[in-house]
Amino acid sequence: MKKILVLTANLLIVSSLVMAQKDKKATAILDEMSKKYQTMKSFSASFTYGVEGSNAKLTESYKGDVTVKGAKFRLKMLGQEVFTNGKELYSYTKETNECQVSDFNPAEMDALSPTKIYSIYKKGYKYVFVEEVKEGSQLYEVVELSPEDKGSKVAKVQIKVDKKDKSVKSWKVWDKNGKRTVFRVDKFMPNAPADDKIFTFDKKKYPGVEVVDLR
Repeated sequence: MKKILVLTANLLIVSSLVMAQKDKKATAILDEMSKKYQTMKSFSASFTYGVEGSNAKLTESYKGDVTVKGAKFRLKMLGQEVFTNGKELYSYTKETNECQVSDFNPAEMDALSPTKIYSIYKKGYKYVFVEEVKEGSQLYEVVELSPEDKGSKVAKVQIKVDKKDKSVKSWKVWDKNGKRTVFRVDKFMPNAPADDKIFTFDKKKYPGVEVVDLR
């Protein structure tokens, strides 16, 4: 019995050390990734997103694009445009030709959106290094995040980071029912042209638009 207890203790110690190393590696990867995005004056990206089936292929997919400049961003996806100049938040829906305007509150933005994925890990998540994978000639590091809030609708998130340049290649979100939503970056442009005007809604560019002011 004593030998079994000693063996169990040793296994627990080794397991803890391995997890600590994984956490340390995950932290280094995420910190480098976050630093890359924060040092850019701006960036833009086009992406594909959708639900992943059991064969690891998207059963339904859509296209989107985003431009980010500090606290300002412009996001287009699913027939909507959501953008902010840092003060007001504009949500335009093409189908109804309506734009809602409200005060911008960064805390209310979805941390899993393309505008904030590079900083999601900094609050409310635990994370570990999962694996290194090779796709063609590219090497990627996969880090898994788990929400600390047990009431979260998100079960886990996996972020795939380019090992060489620390850019985000993709991220996958599992909900509590096992549904997997995937975002894949198709094209990325650091320090992209981003005139401040594009982050404020200009009704002249949307003939007949109805503006609903919720401020």
